Parts: sequence; C-alpha cells; structure tokens
Amino acid sequence: MTEFSDRDSKPGGYTRRSFLKGAGTVAASGVVAQTALAAAPETAEGRALVPRLAGEVEIQLEVNGKTQKVKCEPRTTLLSALRHRVDPPHTGTKLVCDQGACGACTVLLDGEPVCSCMTLAVDAQGREIRTIEGLADGDALSPVQSAFVENDALMCGFCTPGFVMSVTGCLEKNPDASLPEIKTACSGNLCRCGTYPHIFDAAVQAGRQMKQGGTK
Repeated sequence: MTEFSDRDSKPGGYTRRSFLKGAGTVAASGVVAQTALAAAPETAEGRALVPRLAGEVEIQLEVNGKTQKVKCEPRTTLLSALRHRVDPPHTGTKLVCDQGACGACTVLLDGEPVCSCMTLAVDAQGREIRTIEGLADGDALSPVQSAFVENDALMCGFCTPGFVMSVTGCLEKNPDASLPEIKTACSGNLCRCGTYPHIFDAAVQAGRQMKQGGTK
C-alpha cells in the first residue's frame, strides 16, 4: 500500500497533507464569510457590514411592564440578566439545567413561552418580557397560580415557575384548551417530583376560571 508522507515531497513543493489542510481552510473561510455577509444589513453604499459588540453594553428590557436599563455582555442570557442585572432581581425564574432541557427558566416573550437560559438578553430588547413575578395583581394571585395552590401542583418547587408560565401562555391564547393541548404546551417542562397529574388538573381548572371570568 502506498504511504503518503511529507518526506515524499520535493523541496518547495506541496505534500498531500499540506494540500488537504489548505483546501479545508479555504473552504471553511469561504463559508464563514458568505454566512456573515448574508446575515449582515446592507449599508447605503451597498456594502455588508457585520456589527460587533464587545465588553459590556447598555440595553433596555421591558420586564413586567417596567423599563429596565441593564449593562451586560452580549453573551449574557436573559435568565442571567433577570436574576442578576435587573432591579429588583427576578429570581422566580429558576436556573436549573442551563441547557434548555428542563423548562424551569420559562418566561413569556411577547406572549410566547421561551427558555430564558437559551435566549440572549440583547435579543429581548423591544419585546415584552413577563416573568412569574408579573402574574399576580398585588396580593391577588393569577388564576393559574391559584389553581396550582388549590390542586397542590408543586412539590420541591424548582419547576413550578416554568410550568406556571407555560400554562399561562397556553391559556391566555385559548382558555378552552383541551388537556392534550395543555400537555403539548408543557412538553418542554420537566417535573422530577412527578406532580404532573396535579399540574394538569390545575391547568384545566384555571382554564375554566379564565373562560368564565375572563381574568388573566
């Protein structure tokens, strides 16, 4: 079998290994460049520029109806900003898996449930952010929160805020949501304590209350 080696090349020539390395580098560079140019906005001169953010930047977040000025790095997640950067800290949004796999950090972004650990804070600018702290009206719990209490739909509590937000997002769109629809809405939320039956009972009860009273 023929073996290829750098020693087989002539002085000043190319080896098989160096050729493949060079070809791979050129191809990768081309892909990166094309992707960056395709995603960049066009300037008046028709040239694509790729914006670059570095260090801490100041952004504005609309959290539960209140404008918050936040300084953070572009890589900061919405979860981290809510827990450590806004005033007061919104610690009801839980940090558990930090991989978008458990749903404990779920918040509503323009009414849609999202994992805040997988969402950059800078991408949440100009959008309505609602956390578990924003559901109650003073001391009066929301229908979903009340139903969770009445149906004992929590145990250790780490997953509870995420479930409440997912159920809230579902029922605000359709208070008459069926049990299968509610389960689908909560498919990204995990409860290690196994309180799913109580959670779904609470969701169905909250839906009935919201449908009858029209209260969110």
